[in-house]
Amino acid sequence: MARTLEFDYDTTLDRATRLFWKSGYAGTSLRDLLKEMGIGESSFYNTLKSKKRAYLECLKHYNETVARKRSKVFLEAPTAALGVRALFKNMLESLDNPDTPSVICMMAGSLTHEVLDEAELREYIEGQISTLQDKMIARMNADKRDGLLAAGFEPQLVVPVVSTYMQGLWRMALVSYDRSRFEQQIEVFLTGLGL
Repeated sequence: MARTLEFDYDTTLDRATRLFWKSGYAGTSLRDLLKEMGIGESSFYNTLKSKKRAYLECLKHYNETVARKRSKVFLEAPTAALGVRALFKNMLESLDNPDTPSVICMMAGSLTHEVLDEAELREYIEGQISTLQDKMIARMNADKRDGLLAAGFEPQLVVPVVSTYMQGLWRMALVSYDRSRFEQQIEVFLTGLGL
């Protein structure tokens, strides 16, 4: 007979996600995790098996909640160019939100040796990055066919550059964040790319 959970899994996973988001994978000890989740070791190991597995489940939870909204903002914009701008605006709003656990997005915060040295975590992160980039490329190719982007515009080259720039902005926000300065930089960057 299957054991029933003695805690609310979704609430507990949300707490763990916020802790990992704030402290990172390496900066979160098992003791911190158990305390934040409000469960004992046996419940943790029976449910999540390991810290690595817990982190993977938290990344999935983050992507189903926070990252999905970002993707939706891009996909629902009238054009790909407006979608990219909406994506950056969403990023800035996250940076301005005092309730956000960390300045850096959880996925960007996952780009560390401790996380990427774990094959299962690396595979998941690479898959998520690839999925978003594929959506962006498809949308830009459609806009290019419709004449909304220049004939010489190359989405498969531009999208990885946009993705890399976003990662860089998350990192720079850890050092110094000024929204108006970031907005100016984003505008120069996107205009230069033809967006």
